[in-house]
Amino acid sequence: MLMEDYIDKAEKVLMHTYSRYKILLDKGEGVYLYDMNGKKYLDFAAGIAVFALGYGNKEYNNALKSQIDKLLHTSNYYYNVPAIEAAAKLSKASGMDRIFFTNSGTEAMEGAVKLARKYFYKNKNFAGGEIISMNHSFHGRTMGALSVTGNVKYREPFEPLVGGAVFAEFNNLDSVKEKVNENTCAIIVEPIQGEGGLYPADSKFLIGLRKLCDEKDIVLIFDEIQCGMGRTGTMFAYQGYGVKPDIITTAKALGCGVPVGAFAAVESIAGAFEPGDHGTTYGGNPFATTGVSKVFDLFQSENILDHVNEVSGYLEEKLEELVNKYDFIQERRGKGLMQGLEFNKPVKDIILAAMDKGLIIINAGANILRFVPPLIITKENIDEMIHILESCLK
Repeated sequence: MLMEDYIDKAEKVLMHTYSRYKILLDKGEGVYLYDMNGKKYLDFAAGIAVFALGYGNKEYNNALKSQIDKLLHTSNYYYNVPAIEAAAKLSKASGMDRIFFTNSGTEAMEGAVKLARKYFYKNKNFAGGEIISMNHSFHGRTMGALSVTGNVKYREPFEPLVGGAVFAEFNNLDSVKEKVNENTCAIIVEPIQGEGGLYPADSKFLIGLRKLCDEKDIVLIFDEIQCGMGRTGTMFAYQGYGVKPDIITTAKALGCGVPVGAFAAVESIAGAFEPGDHGTTYGGNPFATTGVSKVFDLFQSENILDHVNEVSGYLEEKLEELVNKYDFIQERRGKGLMQGLEFNKPVKDIILAAMDKGLIIINAGANILRFVPPLIITKENIDEMIHILESCLK
């Protein structure tokens, strides 16, 4: 079948929940993707911040192939070595004490919300814990995660949602304090808002949230699903702020392609969960956690964090040059290899033109280009991206 035939077939058999671009990706190598016709694309989206290690990493692939031949799945009634090793590595990297593996980021957020509410219930003997989240935040599309997502257009069609969520202004500590009451059980924040427009948190804001939560015995949850796993130059974004949460959620680059997420908590909070409080059939299976374990190994052996810190400044510099050159580009925002350019017009046509010329970039809102490439990109890759992008701006 031709690529166009497959796309026509997809339109007939897949639910229309995505506005897909008219290409069928077939394989990848390094920081490049190839469609079914063999056309080459420089990838500055990384599967929406997933493929941190790029495509075709031999050590990663061989680890998964080896595990396939041993054991794909048992259940959480039993232990398995890959899950134990992966949990230990995630614990060490994050500073959290206990780990629960999920299948996705939105499931990680579901679990984090449940844990915070169980902690509140255990301490207050009252099942009415309320959660403060931020306007313009994005935490997932399941009903619980959607309930704490601060964007009305995502929530409204699916109401009534899970109750007990209120919204404050990101980077406005007074706005958060105004929402706090005796039933507040958790505050959820992305250290860098991704879908909301690539807005980094202010240090004073996160420090203030930590102090507030300590004073009120409120659980502080950081959503690191997109901004974590080295993307900002530290393993988790909050480590660059010097503020430690009580619970984190992670996914995307945690498995670099295998469907896996996790939520992790400090011991005092994690202890609220008892057998039967939470569960998953596939979460933590040997296959997915083999991927997680190998990802942490490769981050260390390939010095990924050092590399991110080396090349991210160059990316910022090149993006700033575009801001200064073109009146219709208003601002660069972001941190590390999680960057955005805000335009004064929609960016869809720019994305399409770039794709036609062999560059994959994505948006974060109608007028913002998002740059979340594989963490292994080089300065030469950045130059190539800028050359293609600039040719689409004229």
